[in-house]
Amino acid sequence: MNSTVTTSVTEIVLPGAVEPDGLELRTRALDDPAKGQVVLRMDATGVSFAEQQMRRGTYYDQPPFPFVPGYDVVGTVTAVGPETDAALVGRRFAAVTKTGAWASHLLVDAVDLMPVPDEVEAAAAETVTVNGITAWQMLHRVAGVRPGGTIVVLGANGGVGSTLVQLARHAGITVIGTASARHHTTVRELGAAPVDYRGPDMYGRIRELAPDGVDAVFDHVGGAGVEQSWQLLRKGGTLVSYGTAASKNDEGNSQLPVLKLFGRLAAWNSLPNGKSAHFYNFWAGKRRCRASWQRRMTEDLTQVLRLVADGTLTPQIAATYPLPDAASALSLAESRTVAGKIVIVPEA
Repeated sequence: MNSTVTTSVTEIVLPGAVEPDGLELRTRALDDPAKGQVVLRMDATGVSFAEQQMRRGTYYDQPPFPFVPGYDVVGTVTAVGPETDAALVGRRFAAVTKTGAWASHLLVDAVDLMPVPDEVEAAAAETVTVNGITAWQMLHRVAGVRPGGTIVVLGANGGVGSTLVQLARHAGITVIGTASARHHTTVRELGAAPVDYRGPDMYGRIRELAPDGVDAVFDHVGGAGVEQSWQLLRKGGTLVSYGTAASKNDEGNSQLPVLKLFGRLAAWNSLPNGKSAHFYNFWAGKRRCRASWQRRMTEDLTQVLRLVADGTLTPQIAATYPLPDAASALSLAESRTVAGKIVIVPEA
């Protein structure tokens, strides 16, 4: 049964490589959901590092301009397409979209929906959708750090970093977290020992705190500093690289910093020192087997949301903006003055 009605959608369009105030607000009629699709009313979406790169045209595999940004979303199903379970209507789900979520309503494949418990607010669930899955998978699926271990989290005040710190502390792992001095109180409250990333000898300070080396370093920065992250590891340690923030403002080929990083990690992995280096790609395996990729996503988000529901994990919400004010949300995210994730909600 098809339970559709014509839906008017308000969305934010990224027209080209513009400053945040160049974002455009558009209203149009949403297409009816096709077989296997649902209409999801956005309850919360957010600003991730991806949108900051996309507006410059430097995200690794972004679509051509113009397009609607929005990496992930939490929303309520309002209609379903043909041969799609009508029982989904009225229920709340999270979904990872890569683009398209900065909209009041959007079409989502039903197979991509991940349940959100009633006791978790939409903004809280949004804050840990991509960030929580990323942190959980890097810690438990990639690095496999055991209780009693020590890790370094670069950018411990950020969306992924603040989640990673809390998950690690819950697992009995000691955490050293880098952040600017203004965020040290927050990082300390999350359970990590803060180190000033603007300090002249950040890596030397980390070595003072962990003279025998660490079990894992989680590095979203890339660039020249990734060599120093590798040097922090003890024998058997793991470097998990998951971004190239250092090249965010670089002009030119957006794939080059990533390819250079891949080459460096591969070279390190060939060394006979017991250490390993990985690049964490959120989307790895989806093309090969979408069903198993989505099953892992749902399993891991379910674990994270359970910790949110019982109060173990506190989503770090930096600020909340209505959808028409997405430009201000993006500007604040790029200012690097806040701790946690900036969430976008429907128009008041």
